[in-house]
Amino acid sequence: MKTDLISEHNLTDDKIREIAEIIKQGGIVIFPTETVYGIGANALNTDAVKKLYKIKQRPLTKPISLLVSNMDMINQVAENITDMEYKLMNNFFPGPLTIILKKKDIISNIVTANQETVGIRMPSNELARKLIEYAGVPIATPSANISGKPSGIDIKEIEKDFYGKVNCIIKGNDIKFGISSTIVKVNENIPYILRYGSITKEQIEDVLFKS
Repeated sequence: MKTDLISEHNLTDDKIREIAEIIKQGGIVIFPTETVYGIGANALNTDAVKKLYKIKQRPLTKPISLLVSNMDMINQVAENITDMEYKLMNNFFPGPLTIILKKKDIISNIVTANQETVGIRMPSNELARKLIEYAGVPIATPSANISGKPSGIDIKEIEKDFYGKVNCIIKGNDIKFGISSTIVKVNENIPYILRYGSITKEQIEDVLFKS
């Protein structure tokens, strides 16, 4: 496979739309977010998600979170969202927080590793959000690394691992945090942090429990 290598600073809006269409049609694209580089596929395309697992050498038992561009897209893929979950999203989206929600049937079980829930994040990186918006679909996006290796922040390592295996790699210069997002799940109005990341437990508790 020919991999298109592009610098984010050389991207026109038309080119972003072209890359978004590649994702929509089942291609695989690596792009920057505000945390780490992500490797993304159309979350509504089961074959594309299977290809993503294979390229990353990711076990099918590990679910993949979705990137969305707006609240309407969240309501498309998740249901029974509680007031507390909405409060977290309203305060931390867009940003480096992934929230676990009950999935709708539109999301294939391969995305969620047969679980009834799905991780959702709205990135603050403008390019990432444009790709999602222009694709018009949520993007299944784990970190751009071979499973077992460190999260994708080294573009040279990413190119070495994925060149010839994905359709496009976008090199960005605004990876702000360099660590993965915080993952939170609300159960019976209690927030549980499943993975610590850029957003702290104290920040979450301040939003939910302090006036």
